[in-house]
Amino acid sequence: MPAPAPEQKNSDDPTAALLQTEPAAGPIGSEEGMNVDEMLTRFAGEFGPWQLRQFLLTSLAWILCAFQVMAVVFADRKSARPVPCPVGIRLGREWWLARSTVEEWGLACGEKYKVGLAQSAFFAGSMAGAAFFGHLSDSYLGRKGVLTLTCFLLTVFSLLTAFSPSFFTYSFLRFLSGLSTGGVGLSAFVLATEPVGPSFRAAAAMSTFHFFSIGSISLSFTSLLLPSWRLLYVATSFPSLLFLLLALPFISESPRWHLVRRNLPAAMQIIRAVAKTNGYSIPDRAILVNDADPTRPVRTASIVDVMCSHVTRPRLILGFLINFLISVSYYGLTLNVANLGPEIHASAILNAVAEMPAYALTAVALRWHGRRPMAVTSMWLCGFFCFAAGAFVRAARMGCAAVAIFAVAATYNLMYVCTAELFPTEVRNAALGCVTLAGQMGAVAAPVVVAVGGKWGFGVFGGCAVVAGGLGLRLPETRKQPLYETMAGLEGGEKGKG
Repeated sequence: MPAPAPEQKNSDDPTAALLQTEPAAGPIGSEEGMNVDEMLTRFAGEFGPWQLRQFLLTSLAWILCAFQVMAVVFADRKSARPVPCPVGIRLGREWWLARSTVEEWGLACGEKYKVGLAQSAFFAGSMAGAAFFGHLSDSYLGRKGVLTLTCFLLTVFSLLTAFSPSFFTYSFLRFLSGLSTGGVGLSAFVLATEPVGPSFRAAAAMSTFHFFSIGSISLSFTSLLLPSWRLLYVATSFPSLLFLLLALPFISESPRWHLVRRNLPAAMQIIRAVAKTNGYSIPDRAILVNDADPTRPVRTASIVDVMCSHVTRPRLILGFLINFLISVSYYGLTLNVANLGPEIHASAILNAVAEMPAYALTAVALRWHGRRPMAVTSMWLCGFFCFAAGAFVRAARMGCAAVAIFAVAATYNLMYVCTAELFPTEVRNAALGCVTLAGQMGAVAAPVVVAVGGKWGFGVFGGCAVVAGGLGLRLPETRKQPLYETMAGLEGGEKGKG
């Protein structure tokens, strides 16, 4: 839905507070300088055909992420027939017919512990990829450059995984696939949301996660058609190549990244393309300006700058802790519910479908409610139903667990929105990478809780959610607040509030 005509705003416009909080720079001769949010709100349109195309194309990358995250669920599933303890299946024609890694390499008895290594290796790779590629996308490579590189690497590593001669080679290639997946998800999320105006940004951010659920459902059906784990990995490699060839050429780099890199002509070119596609025009007097000191030399900010700032340091620490705790609850509950169902494909599909209403309702509610109260409420709701699930009998436990997953799914993805809005453009992906790293640490810890905790694991997941909600009360509210481009702009804006 195109945004309303820019010059027809009224006092009820939710962007009015934004424009009052960070007014455009005054006239510079015959020119009027303004930031990206103001340019979108006044002249280019906040969410029109251009942003819709950018959103749909970049969000397709989340389907690729889902393929990689969920592939191990089917590739490493327990064998339906007895697996001999001493040896696995011999190579030959059966090499391509083995239904799972457990069946092929005989991961039973004393070798059973190896099954969890591949998933842990994948999440460890995601941790490293989120940190490494997050910094690269904020620096000279850019968001689109990182997305291009990581999609190529994902294609290669996923295809090589299908030819793994041993389980340890398989685990190493899963680590490399996780490394690439961490970069794909971060870059796609930022590319989809940075060009969107402030009134629609949060809803767009939450809507990207529908594509992850679509990917999970698609992979479940693909696994039914391709029961061999090797053929499944071959199938998951080609969508990345198709995305690289068919979608990426039509995706634009973020104008905010160009602005931070002091490439004003490129930033203005993209903004004018946005306005033209949306049916608006930008007057010649309107130009983009950076909120940093123009005399400061261009430099690449990093996570070190975030930790050195009194404004961003507590935000990063809180985001790190909250994401770790919420990830323990999210992945722990997902694994517990999956274990309740005897048919793995049906369980995976039902889990993905159950999360979709949480994304949709949160996306709608964010238009009228603040991020902080919604996040805290959903965390505490998850905690309450986790405690209830641990206390009740199995029949009631399944219902309580379903409500808890609904709540934690909303929180898990809402933290992406909050993190993106809490940090300026020049360190946004680095900050997202850092809190994503915390989330992957929680993902590694969750299976351990599931394995050793039994029904008491619900108490651990509930406790994590309640503590995370308490920490969430310390986060600043970002609704109707400006999306700053630089650390200097953010610190200046916060100083003005004080």
